[in-house]
Amino acid sequence: MPRATVYLGDSSGQALVKGTWKFARGYVPGQPNEGLVEQAEGSPARLADYDDSGWETCHDLTGRMSHGFSFMWYRINVTFPEQVDGHPVNGMRVQFETCIDDYGEIWVDGECNRDRGAIQGFNVPQRVLISGNAAPGEQHTIALLAANGPLAAPGGTVFVRYANLGFEWTGA
Repeated sequence: MPRATVYLGDSSGQALVKGTWKFARGYVPGQPNEGLVEQAEGSPARLADYDDSGWETCHDLTGRMSHGFSFMWYRINVTFPEQVDGHPVNGMRVQFETCIDDYGEIWVDGECNRDRGAIQGFNVPQRVLISGNAAPGEQHTIALLAANGPLAAPGGTVFVRYANLGFEWTGA
């Protein structure tokens, strides 16, 4: 199937979808102990209407230092353009593709595809459907939860290796 890829890790890709990445540390950013409490029911940072206005803007998705067992959230709001690579977006299938170091979850509009968007392994590429029938101007919130690993002895940094929107169409 013919496709065009929009790389969301640089300013030109972000400009095309009118998006800016933001990031914050912690399972629940701003909470004591990074929001890590026994039997937590979920982080509100995954929800589309979560207020991330106090988060830092990041112009790249490279490493953020972490220490031990820790989390980092990355969020972007995207708006589908009229065209990608000269092809109308209307009716296209759009997928979000990423690889998070070390473990990651993908939340689109507050929902996680538990077959493809949940943690699947150490540094495993992930791909989830955002829209099966896209329309120009359609908006989505993508939230990525990154965890440092391996979980029993974490080290190094947390980062997003890449983040793409894959626009797929039928016909030439």
